[in-house]
Amino acid sequence: MGCVQAKCWLRCRRCCCLDQPSSAGGDGGASRDGDSGRRQHLLSGSPLGSAAIPSHGLLLQYSYLSQRGHYPDSPDRENQDTLSIKTQLQGNPNLHLFAVFDGHGHFGAQCAAFASEHLVDHLAGDPSLLDDPVKSFNSAFFAANSELHDSEIDDTMSGTTAIAVLVGGDTLFVANVGDSRAVAGVWNGQRVVAEDLSSDQTPFRKDEYERVRRCGARVLSVDQVEGVKDPAIQSWGMESDGDPPRLWVQNGMYPGTAFTRSVGDSTAESIGVVAVPEVMTVKITPNHLFFVVASDGVFEFLSSQAVVDMVSRYPDPQDACSAIAAESYKLWLENEIRTDDITIIVVHIKDLGDSDAVATNEASHIGTKASLMVSQKASTERCASPGSETGHPKGRNFLELQSCPPDFSLERSLACVAPSPTHSLSIET
Repeated sequence: MGCVQAKCWLRCRRCCCLDQPSSAGGDGGASRDGDSGRRQHLLSGSPLGSAAIPSHGLLLQYSYLSQRGHYPDSPDRENQDTLSIKTQLQGNPNLHLFAVFDGHGHFGAQCAAFASEHLVDHLAGDPSLLDDPVKSFNSAFFAANSELHDSEIDDTMSGTTAIAVLVGGDTLFVANVGDSRAVAGVWNGQRVVAEDLSSDQTPFRKDEYERVRRCGARVLSVDQVEGVKDPAIQSWGMESDGDPPRLWVQNGMYPGTAFTRSVGDSTAESIGVVAVPEVMTVKITPNHLFFVVASDGVFEFLSSQAVVDMVSRYPDPQDACSAIAAESYKLWLENEIRTDDITIIVVHIKDLGDSDAVATNEASHIGTKASLMVSQKASTERCASPGSETGHPKGRNFLELQSCPPDFSLERSLACVAPSPTHSLSIET
């Protein structure tokens, strides 16, 4: 989301930060099959991947999916989201990175791709990463932001938000810049509850609102800045009703960002938008079952708990990604005439010695079909198990305690999601 077009797309097209149709090619661009009229439309997703954490006997099973938004006036508009998965960062078998970047503005896709590449490079090359991950995240974001300003990409009115989860042994280090989000699914003795691993940085937050005001920003909704509503009455509450508070320069109707932190956005920097991450440190406990990293295209109409509930229903994270993307897309079209780009990574946390986890881990190196067969077998076994309503999920197999969807198929879920052009992703294992 981010820019003015996100929720008031029709009446705000004159705003400077409005996305324009982008040409194909370049970082983050859509692939073409022949000329512009024959662009391929595909979901960009993955089968099961895995990464062990030998130091603490854990196994991460993950999948991702990125879905281009539906833009009626720009049918060839590229997906401005990108993601990066880097396992064994710095060659360390216990260090893994999962990140999502949500670009915005005319050059948003390029900004997202640039930030993704440079942030990972800085983290991978930082010798103090293991000693002080928080400091390393701050340094990496600062460097990536400065390099984007100095690059050939015009980030005057373009940029990207970023949410990154670094798994170091038994600890999650979550760095957030903007309004994408990370959330964990935690067993509380009776059900899986959502634990937010980040806090959206928007003017809805009183501390962020006051910070950008001190930096000279006018914080007003579009109706307020246009004079439709009284700018002195700031009663946004917690819901935006399609017209959230945004940041404007004192004597102009730009940039109109609905976030207070980002990478890039050099114009918005003059009124307080910064690339300084908030970093949360969370110890992985036996009750931490999975975590989700996603762009705000997922969380616009789905709460953290709703997303966690959906992940809990699927033994395979690939199926969970598909179901969440389909539901997000559906809700967008029920509430708007367009959708945002939707990108999600789902990471299950398993015990390394768990038979199902090991079997699926081995299968993931054989191929997608074998991985899905193992996952379907595990799903059948877990659905047949009555489980316990109050016990701790044995071996992290929390799905024994959930109601499994009858006759679920990945193909059926994917069919619920509109097609998307492919775009560049950074996945390294």
